[in-house]
Amino acid sequence: MTQEELDQAFDQAFSRASKTKIQLPPDIMLYFYAYYKKSTIDRPFYNPSGENELRNAFKINALFQIKDVSQNEAKKKYIELVEKYITD
Repeated sequence: MTQEELDQAFDQAFSRASKTKIQLPPDIMLYFYAYYKKSTIDRPFYNPSGENELRNAFKINALFQIKDVSQNEAKKKYIELVEKYITD
């Protein structure tokens, strides 16, 4: 898969995930979050924003778990998550 094809597949997966009404478990949503952020942020580490410290801690933990994943691998993992969990 070329870079252009991967980017296009990722954009389509994001669009599909953004439109779903499916309620996913929080642990799966954190993987969606982490892979999305890793796919779209070029910095080595992203600090989540928001006022809920507990939620931010979970987000940071999810990002930490995938810290060694490349940006392109994160896109592939995100696409896999969408294909697995978003059925509408």
